[in-house]
Amino acid sequence: ILTKANYLFIAFMLFLAAPLAFAQDGDGGLKVDVDLNKSSEPADWMSNPLYWVIGGLIIILIIAIVARGNRR
Repeated sequence: ILTKANYLFIAFMLFLAAPLAFAQDGDGGLKVDVDLNKSSEPADWMSNPLYWVIGGLIIILIIAIVARGNRR
């Protein structure tokens, strides 16, 4: 059971933690540019939905075969 003093202490600590979370963002920080539409990489097949659908169907088929077991 927390007392009122503990509640006040926890609220004060959370009040102090909020500016620290916002202080992580700055103008002189690290600049990250992610381009998902690069066509020069050999791994372009991973962005094609057809491969994901075919891979999902193969995984479902394998799971169905394994779950079936030796029942005939």
